[in-house]
Amino acid sequence: MPIKTLCLILCLSPFLTACEKLEQDASNNGFEDITLQARLDFKHTSGVEGQYLLPEIMGSGGALFDFDNDGDLDIYLVNGGKRRSGQRASVNRLFRRNIDGSYQDISHVAGLDDSGFGMGSALGDIDNDGDLDVYVSNVDDDRLFLNNGDATFSDISENAGIQGHRWSSSATFCDIDDDGFLDLYVATYVTQEPAQACADASGEIDYCAPNAYRGEADQLYHNNGDGSFTFIGKRSGVAQKNNNALGVVCFDFNGDHQDDFFVANDGERNHLWINNGDGTFNERAVSYGTAVNLFGDTEASMGIALGDINADQRLDVLLTHLDEETNTLYLRTGDRSLIDATIQSGLGGPSIPETGFGVSMFDANQDGALDVAISNGRVRKKPGGLVDPSMGILELFRHDYAEPNRLMVNLGNGKFADGCDVANPFCTDLDVSRGLLTGDIDADGDLDILVMNSNGPARLYRNEIADKGGWLKLRAFDPALNRDAIGARVRIRIGDAWQVRPVIHSDSYLSSHDAVVHFGLGNATTVDEITVTWPRGETERFPPLLRNQVAVLSRGHGSVIETAK
Repeated sequence: MPIKTLCLILCLSPFLTACEKLEQDASNNGFEDITLQARLDFKHTSGVEGQYLLPEIMGSGGALFDFDNDGDLDIYLVNGGKRRSGQRASVNRLFRRNIDGSYQDISHVAGLDDSGFGMGSALGDIDNDGDLDVYVSNVDDDRLFLNNGDATFSDISENAGIQGHRWSSSATFCDIDDDGFLDLYVATYVTQEPAQACADASGEIDYCAPNAYRGEADQLYHNNGDGSFTFIGKRSGVAQKNNNALGVVCFDFNGDHQDDFFVANDGERNHLWINNGDGTFNERAVSYGTAVNLFGDTEASMGIALGDINADQRLDVLLTHLDEETNTLYLRTGDRSLIDATIQSGLGGPSIPETGFGVSMFDANQDGALDVAISNGRVRKKPGGLVDPSMGILELFRHDYAEPNRLMVNLGNGKFADGCDVANPFCTDLDVSRGLLTGDIDADGDLDILVMNSNGPARLYRNEIADKGGWLKLRAFDPALNRDAIGARVRIRIGDAWQVRPVIHSDSYLSSHDAVVHFGLGNATTVDEITVTWPRGETERFPPLLRNQVAVLSRGHGSVIETAK
C-alpha cells in the first residue's frame, strides 16, 4: 500500500463525526436531475469501436455562459469523434435557455456546430465588444468563434492566426501584458503516434497511459487587438518544455498583479509559469510546492479548481487525479508557497478508489464555506466483475469505466466530509464523467451542477438542498474595456469574516463558465464590505449590500482604497 494511502486511512477518523452536519439535510435529494425536464438533449460520442485509442476516453467539456446577454445561462457542449462506422460525424451543440427554463438547440443557426474531434472550450471577450467568444480545443485543428452579438458566431480561426495540428486539451484567456486584450494559453496533451492500445496487468486490452506517447509543448498566443493573434510560445518560454497537459488556470499566483499559469500535467510534474512582466515566463512549480505531492510523487493531474477553502483570503488549488492516488489540495501559505494539505483536509481518503476529472469549489449550501464537487470516470478498466457477452460496445464501455461522482462538504474550518448523502442523484448516477461546471441555471441564487459525460448524456442537476443560507452574486466589470475584469479578485466581509473569489472563466476540466462570482452568506442579512482588487493591483471599495441580489461592480464607481505599488 502506498505511504500516502496508508497515512490518509489513519487520518480519516477525526472526520467521521462530521456526518452530524450532513444529517441536517438528509431528508431531501440535494441535487435533482432535471436534464429531461429542461430538454437538454445531448449525448456525447467519441467513436468507441473497440480499438482503445486514447482520444476516445479523454473528452469532453463545455461551457456554461450567457452567449446572447439576455440574463440567463446557456449551455455549449463539445462532442467527440465520428459515430459508429458509416454514420455522420458528431457536432458540438449550443443550447439557448428559454423563458420557461427549457433549452433549445440552436447550434447550426448560431454557427457553433463544429464537427472536429472536440475536447473542450474556453471563453473570453477577445475584442472587448461586451459579448463572449468561444475557443474550441480539438484533437485535430482548434477553432476560434467570434460572437457577432446577434446570437450568431463566425469562425475566424484562419484569419486569427490560430495554429492547430496538436491534441489540445484545456485552454484559457487572460491578459498577460496588461494591454487590455485577452491572450490565449492552450494546453496540449500527447502525440497520437503510434495509434495503439495497451494491456493491463492481467493482459487484457485497455487504453494506454500517457507515458506510452510523447508529450507536446503548450501554446501561447498574444492578442494583437485587431482580431488576430501572434504565437509567442517559444519566445515566452512556455513552449520550451513538452508535457502531458490536461488542465490550466490563469491567475496571479505571486501577488505581483500579473497573470501566471498553473498547468496540471498527467503523470508528470505540474507546471507553474510565473510571468516576468516582459513577455517571458519562468517555470517555478518546484519552488512554489506544486510540482509534486507531499511525498515527492508525480500524479495524474487532470482538473483544477481555485478557491479559498479555509477563509484566510488566500486562493488554494485542488487537483483531481487517478484512482490509487488522491485528489490533492495545495494550501497557500504565502505569496510564493503552497503546501500539500490533502491529508488534514479530509479530501484525500474518499478519492483513493476514484478517478477525478472535472472539479468545482462552490458554496453548495451557502453557509460561507466552499464545498467541492468532482466528476469521476475511470480511464483503466474496473478490476473483476462479470461481463455479459451480449453487451454492445458502448454498454461495455460504460460497464468498464463508469463511476459515481462526489460532493465533499466544507465543515467551516477547511476540513471536509463526504456530502453525498445530500447530493443524490449527482452522487449515485453512474457515468464516465469528465467536465463539470457550477452555475445558477434557474436564477434562484444558488449554484447548480452541469456534468459532461464521455459517450453518454450530459446531465443537469438543480440545487435543492434545504435550509440554505443567503447569497450574493457579483460581476466585476471594467467599463473602459467593456468586459468582465478577468484576473480581478472580489472580497466580501460579514462581521470579521472575509470571503474571496477569483474572476476567471476557465478551470475544472476542459470547461469554462461565466465570470459572475457567488458568495454564500449564511444567516447574514447584509454584507458589510465589498472590495475588488483589479488586475493591475488597484483596490476599490463598494457600498454594503443586502442579501439575495445580483450586483455589478463597475470599476471607477466605488472608492479607491489602495493603488498598485
